[in-house]
Amino acid sequence: MFAQRAQLEKEAKEKYDRWICQSIWKMVKDKGFQTVHGYLPMGTEIDVSPLIETLLQENIKVITPKTFPKRRLQHLVLSSLDELEDGVFGTRHPANAEEHLGSYDLILVPGLAFDPDGNRLGYGGGYYDQFLLQHPKAFKLGLLYPFQQVEEVPLEDHDFQLDALLVGDGL
Repeated sequence: MFAQRAQLEKEAKEKYDRWICQSIWKMVKDKGFQTVHGYLPMGTEIDVSPLIETLLQENIKVITPKTFPKRRLQHLVLSSLDELEDGVFGTRHPANAEEHLGSYDLILVPGLAFDPDGNRLGYGGGYYDQFLLQHPKAFKLGLLYPFQQVEEVPLEDHDFQLDALLVGDGL
């Protein structure tokens, strides 16, 4: 999946990413979500930066993770995409941000592969599985390109099922 994402043509990736961002924004407006847990894209992940900019402009609270070794995340309030610092494993996170300890309306979940039942293959660390278990009431949305949808994802005991998938369209 890493290789397939890397081979996605720049123009196609931009179209998929734009469509995904627009679709999520529509969902946020329609459902009245006020607190969104997103992610700061790394490598060839779906670029949700334009969505994050829109959320911030519209006074929607955006939280992004700071990754630590040994499956630990800290969830930080994002105020600007201009105030980021580098973290472990090629991640980025808000600099000098306050920690968010509350709930979420929507959690955007990246990954490598997803199946129609909402199961997800992540990057092998189990970070999101632990996090998602702690927030059963949040709407958990997996974001993916069409080729990332597979028939079945191998499951482990700690894996967590998502509420829905948003498969890139718009080409």
